[in-house]
Amino acid sequence: MTLPHHPRRARLTRAATAALVVLALAACSSGADAEETDDAGTDAATAEHGDITVQLSWIKNAEFAGEFFADSKGYFTDAGFGTVTLNAGPGATESIVLSGGADFGLSNAISVGQVVAEEDAPLKIVGTTFQKNPFTILSLKDGGDIATPEDLVGKKIGVQAGPNEALFDALLAVNEIDPSQVTKVPVEYDPSPLVNGEVDGFLAYVTNESIIVESQGHEVTNLLFADNGLPFVAESVVTTDEMIANEPEKVKAFLAAEIRGWKDAVADPEEGARLAVEEYGKDLELDMDKEIQQATIQIDLVVTEETDANGLFTISDDLVEQNLATLAAAGIELEAEDLFDLSLLTELLEEQPDLAT
Repeated sequence: MTLPHHPRRARLTRAATAALVVLALAACSSGADAEETDDAGTDAATAEHGDITVQLSWIKNAEFAGEFFADSKGYFTDAGFGTVTLNAGPGATESIVLSGGADFGLSNAISVGQVVAEEDAPLKIVGTTFQKNPFTILSLKDGGDIATPEDLVGKKIGVQAGPNEALFDALLAVNEIDPSQVTKVPVEYDPSPLVNGEVDGFLAYVTNESIIVESQGHEVTNLLFADNGLPFVAESVVTTDEMIANEPEKVKAFLAAEIRGWKDAVADPEEGARLAVEEYGKDLELDMDKEIQQATIQIDLVVTEETDANGLFTISDDLVEQNLATLAAAGIELEAEDLFDLSLLTELLEEQPDLAT
C-alpha cells in the first residue's frame, strides 16, 4: 500500500532483512491453546462490537496481565464485546491478523515494520503496552559483567539461532562493533550455559531469563537493547487498515478495555501474576514467584514519564522517531504514517480523559 501524500521509501538489503527478522520471544516453554471467555450476562449476539479474537505474542504468562485483567474484570464486556478469544503465541501475529484469524494482535515495531516494508502489508500499530522492549544481553556481575556495548568485544555470547541471532547482529551493527570481535555461541533458551561459565553473556529478556538467573543466587548485569541503539516499542496493538477505516469505534473500544486492564496490572502486579498462574496459564505450571517478579519488573517497560504525562498505550512523537531510526539503522526507511496510526487512540483519550490519568 502506497500512501498518496507520503509514499513509503523502503531500502532493503540482505543484511537488513536478516537484522529485522525479530520475534519478541521470551525463553520459557510454549503453550498455544486458545481460550474463549464469555462474561456472565453478556449475549454475544447482541454485543455492540460482537465477538473478538486477540493474538498474543507468547504463552499466557504475566506478560499479558493487562489482557487477563481486562477479560476477568469485564472490561471487554463493558466496551461492547461478546466472546473474547485470547490466542496464545508464539505465532506469526502479522500474518494472523492480515488473514482475519484475529481482530487484533500484539507484536513489536520491528516485526510489523519489516512486514509493512517488504510486503506492503496494510497493518498499523494503534497503541503500545511496552514503551521499551525487554531484550537484553544478560551477564553475571562476577563474570562477563557486560554493561556497555564495548564490553561485548572479546566476549563469548550465547545467542539463539534464528530471529534472536538476527537481532543480536543488529545490536552489533548499530553500535559499530565488528562481528569478528565477538564470538557467538549457539544456545537454546535455557540460561544454564551462562551460569555454568560456558559463555560470558546470553541474549535474554530482562523480564524472564534475567529473573531466573537472579533467583538462583547470582548477581546479574543487563545490557538493554532499548538503551543501546535499538529502542522500539513492543507488545504493541496491531490491526488492519480496513479495521481502522471501517470499524473505528471497535478499535477505540478495544483500546479502552486494554488501557483499563493495564492500569490494573500496573497497580496490582501480584494479582496479575495470580491470574497467569492460576487461571489463564494454569496448564503451564508457571512459578508464582517468578511471575510476580516479571509482572513487577515489566511495569518499568509500560510506565514512563511520557505515559505519566499522556496516558498508557500512547506513543510520543519522539518515540515514534526513535522507532523509525532503529529501522533505518538496519536499512529500512518508513514514514511514521506507514507504521503507526495513533489517531483513534488520540480520539479515545479526548473522549474519555479519565483513561489517561
